[in-house]
Amino acid sequence: MATYPIDGACQCGEVTYQLLAEPQKVLACHCKACQKLSTSAFSLTAVVHAKDIVFHGEMREWLRTADSGNTSAAMFCPTCGNRIYHVNPDEPDSIKLKPANLADTSILEPQAHIWISEKQDWFKIPEGVKTFDRQP
Repeated sequence: MATYPIDGACQCGEVTYQLLAEPQKVLACHCKACQKLSTSAFSLTAVVHAKDIVFHGEMREWLRTADSGNTSAAMFCPTCGNRIYHVNPDEPDSIKLKPANLADTSILEPQAHIWISEKQDWFKIPEGVKTFDRQP
């Protein structure tokens, strides 16, 4: 059982944050955009309430349109380039934290794997975990 707050920081330490409460959910996304983002087979996302996280340091923003038509604002450290979180500007109370840089990663077991229609063939999803071909 994790103890909150949990500290997080980008690679260079210029952006830090504290996660104050348990995420609403943790997802592993296998879409091609997340594979590029993570330079791996998938990207982890912890969906948290904006009130449950405190950020420190300067971040830059990069906007893109998601397949849903929503805007995805990616917030990242301008020094090392680490993605810190994503947010839909129309839903600012929901933060999609990129949580691999938390000091305690024990909370990061995904409850679901999404976009498995684009998953790397060699990656095996654990038995009993929910899966979705695309965005649920």
